[in-house]
Amino acid sequence: MIPDDAELGRLAERVVHQLSARAYMLGVAESCTGGWVSKVLTEVVGSSAVLDRGFVTYSNDAKREMLGVPAETLEAFGAVSSETAQAMVEGALRHSRADEVLAITGIAGPGGGTDTKPVGTVFIAWGGRLGEEYVERAQFSGNRESVRRQAVARALQGVLDRLEDSET
Repeated sequence: MIPDDAELGRLAERVVHQLSARAYMLGVAESCTGGWVSKVLTEVVGSSAVLDRGFVTYSNDAKREMLGVPAETLEAFGAVSSETAQAMVEGALRHSRADEVLAITGIAGPGGGTDTKPVGTVFIAWGGRLGEEYVERAQFSGNRESVRRQAVARALQGVLDRLEDSET
């Protein structure tokens, strides 16, 4: 199911509420979503108390310069990889005051896909105070906007999952 604006807004509200309840700050490192996670979070009243900063690192140069993703990682695994998503999380943690970070890198289309990484392949990573870093490979369907919407929703849901898991 492709989330609409209302669903993304509800997820963002839940994330802001849960982060606020813990006095945690979130950092965001985005590539294929181009700042969309930050956009939906900042539409929520009170987000300024929980969103530390966002990095839009669309190019490989930006990933290296802003987040410190090693050139070797990008060359060996590509910008769309588990390794790069993990390095983006690590860089965002180093370059922010965030307690938790999420990172997204993927192929939204319509071009750019390969046999091993078709259009719709997205890697989402989370890390920080709530436990070990976790990277997930997702395969989303639909057009460019659909892939991006689904990636934003999954990234926000992943933050909620980490917050809820930390309660037990």
